[in-house]
Order: sequence, then C-alpha cells, then structure tokens
Amino acid sequence: MGSWEQSGHDVRLDWGGEGVAALGRECAVLVVVDVLSFGTTTDLVVGRGGRVLPVRWRDERGVARAKAAGAVIAGEAGFTLRPSSVTEIPPGTLLALPSPNGATLCEAAAETGAAVLAGCLRNASAVAAKSLELGGPVGLIAAGERWGVNIFGAGETFGPLRPCVEDQVGAGAIAAALARLGASLSPEAALAARGVDVEAVAGCVSGRELTESGHGGDVALATQLDVSQAAPVLNEGVLA
Repeated sequence: MGSWEQSGHDVRLDWGGEGVAALGRECAVLVVVDVLSFGTTTDLVVGRGGRVLPVRWRDERGVARAKAAGAVIAGEAGFTLRPSSVTEIPPGTLLALPSPNGATLCEAAAETGAAVLAGCLRNASAVAAKSLELGGPVGLIAAGERWGVNIFGAGETFGPLRPCVEDQVGAGAIAAALARLGASLSPEAALAARGVDVEAVAGCVSGRELTESGHGGDVALATQLDVSQAAPVLNEGVLA
C-alpha cells in the first residue's frame, strides 16, 4: 500500500508527469485532464466522428510519424489546438495534435500500460462511466500548465509545473461523476469533487489569458459541462 499512489481508493488524483509516474504504478486507467485546451479540442473532434493523434510538444519525429500515418497536423488546413478551430472538422479526420500538456501526458500515460482517456468538462460524466467500464483503480491526471512556456512562440519546451484552476475543476467534475457511480475517492480527488466551480474557469489566469488575446470563444466551449457523450480512449496511439 503506497501513500504516493493514494492506495485504497477507487479514484485518485495527481498532477502532471510526476502524477502519471506515481498513479501509473497502481491505476489500471489514467484520465488526462487538460481543459484549456487539448482535452476540449479532442472531445470536439471525437464527438464529430474524428480521431486525435497526440504528439509530444515540439517532437519533429512525432510529427513525421503522424504525417506518415496520414494525419492532418494541427496548424494545417485551419485546424489548431484551439477548440473553436475544430467545431466543423469533417468526420473521419485524423488530427495530429501536439501540446505541451495534454498530448505529452497521454503518451507518458500510455507508457505505464494503463488504459488512457482524455477528459474535460464537456465530457466529464461520459469519461467517468467509460473509465469504470475499463476497470480500476482510476487515476485522474490534472495536466496543469508550465511556467515560462509560450505555446505560440519559441522558447523552452518545459518549465516548472503550474497547477491551474481549469484542470482542478475538470478533474473534480470527473471525480464527482465517478462518486455518483459509487466509486470511492481519495482525499485529493474528493477535494476536487467538492470544488467544481465552472464559472471560475473564465476568471482564472488561463481563462483571462485566452480571453484577453481574443479567444474567449474557446473558453466558452471549454466551460460547457456534460454536453458531450464522447469518451476518447487511446488505442494504438490514437484517441477515438
């Protein structure tokens, strides 16, 4: 029984790559929660009948492999990491989606041998139900942000982890849905479940940053709760 693994509970919660390493030692299912914006964009793509190929951030070899697989690369054909760019994506599209948090963590989570899902506010209940269907324990990985990383420009690939409101709220929404299905929550997951304040996302640092740069529509899409039945599961490197 390990304290770092939050042993003895059906549902656990931790942050970032370190959280993947800790919870991946015991959890049969890992849910990567990156509300702004990887998880939300993935939900929209899968909800329209598309698929998402997560690519580690600034991994040129990963991009090359995605192209070889016939994927459209985010940044091409008008599709990007922003949720608003994929609301009309054609069904059947395979979108390669690099991101410093969600996509990178999906790959790391897969390396633990756990089943991997991508969750957000939009699909919180659907992802909770699918997680229990796949087994347990379930580890919720709140992606967080990285200090000093500008996803729109050059610079360092990774900075120190910055826990963020949006992923705490997103993980909490999934934890609350799991509790309603009868799963027991670790203290970490239970605390998040008690603080599902969706309205706080728009006013937090990440939400304000997007809104002030002209992307308030992306925040609006990301803060819709339980509007989707998509539960993206990673299979052979693709979320569908």
